[in-house]
Amino acid sequence: MRAFYSGQFVLPLPPGHRFPMSRYALLRDRLLEQLPAVDMDQAPRATDGELALVHTSQWIAAISDGSVSPQAMREIGFPWSEAMVERSRRSTGATIAACRAAFSGGVSANMAGGTHHAYADKGSGFCVFNDAAVAARLMQAEHGRMGQQLKVAVIDLDVHQGNGTASIFRDDPSVFTLSMHGQKNFPFRKEASDLDVELPDGCGDADYLCALEHALDELDRRFSPGLVIYLAGADPFERDRLGRLKLSFDGLEARDRRVFDWAWQRRLPLAFAMAGGYASDIAETVQVQVGTFKVAFEYWRRWQNAAR
Repeated sequence: MRAFYSGQFVLPLPPGHRFPMSRYALLRDRLLEQLPAVDMDQAPRATDGELALVHTSQWIAAISDGSVSPQAMREIGFPWSEAMVERSRRSTGATIAACRAAFSGGVSANMAGGTHHAYADKGSGFCVFNDAAVAARLMQAEHGRMGQQLKVAVIDLDVHQGNGTASIFRDDPSVFTLSMHGQKNFPFRKEASDLDVELPDGCGDADYLCALEHALDELDRRFSPGLVIYLAGADPFERDRLGRLKLSFDGLEARDRRVFDWAWQRRLPLAFAMAGGYASDIAETVQVQVGTFKVAFEYWRRWQNAAR
């Protein structure tokens, strides 16, 4: 199974910043130790042309040359730096590469990504460019050149609503956006996804998994994708600082298994990204993410066995 990383491009953050930059290197170390069969490749750099499938030329230029306003950077939550620009491009490129790899291998991963708060013309909530949106549009363009129409389902199970993704695809019937998130959590002004499932604070394993089952059934009734992009946020975890839900390690594994099984039953290629995770003990966030990779690897092996 192929996974694409951009963890060597580290944002220079001030002391005490709440974004857990160290989790990307920790995830890579844990995967090398526990899942050495995962083939890890450096993420490619998303080009201006690829980003322009989703983002305005003004936003791409302002981020790239540093002319972006201080107010816009405050909304993102990072200070501007060349390293931030490079990492944002690489993180987007990783989801592009993961989608391409999923078409040949069934399942593939971006070891970062899930930057679903980025809009076409601005960033927000630690998100600069919207990797899932860019990848979806590029995969559609590449299939279109072969005379094929590709429909994409974005299954967003980060604890925060994918407001940027919902906005970008609001009038696009070829992309279905499903967001299952905390009702009272960030962003406090929600956008309209194709399917929004809002969960109360304190929602635990049983209620969450029941809601997910209903959401996937609804997606199945309304849409027939040819590709799934899955945002496997670790922040529904019960000890996440920003999550406000109460999912256990076992509950999150069951969540992942249900999504991968849903795609496998329909033989849909699936690319996944890590999205959010902010546990006080960062090792617990990484443990959730390693669990996602273990489930993904199991389903990747199913694809390989079926191809023989």
